Amino acid sequence: MRFTLTGSVAALALTASMAMGQSVELIYSDTVAEGDIRTATLRSAFGECLGDGFTFQSYHGATLFAQGTELTAMQRGNLDMGNLAIFDFYNQVPSTKVLGAPFLFRDYEHMRAVYNSDLLDDMLAEIESEVGVKILAFPYIGARHLGYKGDAPIMTPADLNGVKLRMPPGEGWQLVGRAMGATTVPVPFTEVYTALQTGAIDGQDNGFPATRSMKFDEVINHIGKTAHLVASNLFTISLDKWNSLTPDQQATVQGCADNFEAALDQITLTQEAELEADMAANGMVIYTPDLDAFVANVKAVYAAEGQDADWPDGLFDAIVSYGR
Repeated sequence: MRFTLTGSVAALALTASMAMGQSVELIYSDTVAEGDIRTATLRSAFGECLGDGFTFQSYHGATLFAQGTELTAMQRGNLDMGNLAIFDFYNQVPSTKVLGAPFLFRDYEHMRAVYNSDLLDDMLAEIESEVGVKILAFPYIGARHLGYKGDAPIMTPADLNGVKLRMPPGEGWQLVGRAMGATTVPVPFTEVYTALQTGAIDGQDNGFPATRSMKFDEVINHIGKTAHLVASNLFTISLDKWNSLTPDQQATVQGCADNFEAALDQITLTQEAELEADMAANGMVIYTPDLDAFVANVKAVYAAEGQDADWPDGLFDAIVSYGR
């Protein structure tokens, strides 16, 4: 006996067959340089981890989208994944402002413990519902320090008076620099080296890995180890893209994101120690400022400007005291 498929059943069979042979495309953008170890780690620990069922394309150095525009691109459906900062969420989810406060985390171990806890579950749910993106991981990129060209160590906020400190564009970033005592200048990441070289800015605040990868150590001579932001990126996927995946595909993406976080954490921690020693050996003046003075100044500025008004009740204290 000969069997034939009806038109509708045949169409469904053809669609299923095509779907089985297609891979999920994921387009990613960030400002990290193409030659940065973070780029190579992303492509290996995340991209290769995904396997044959996915096609991962990453664009770096702000070549696809300018710094600060990635979130909008994701919301408009023009980008699947991004490397965001907590400051990118300030306008749409004001409660996230607490995570951008300087000196919130004591060190890497404290930061990782908080992100691995349930303290931020409500905030992450709010980000998903209000912004339409899902944060997959918080890979560590190094503690941010004051790096500048000058004649003397900057020990207190008063010493930063009049110093032109580059901070990334965006009010949240500018607030951090202002609370530290500096005159802030918004400069895209890819333009910082030239700005330092020409004197358009006096300094910048990045960790040792970024300072080396972007060659900032060629045009600065001091690093004050403030560690005012124990920095992690927000490894993010648009919620529309996430919801289009099957449960198995979601599990693969999440597992590879966790793999990327663990890999970059270890690389960053190793680099921080090795690069600090290398820069010091090559003449960089590296020292620890009066951190109590900076903490006090930050608290005073945030309180005076009402910058803590949107913080969820008790969350700042819960984070600061976590693990003690």
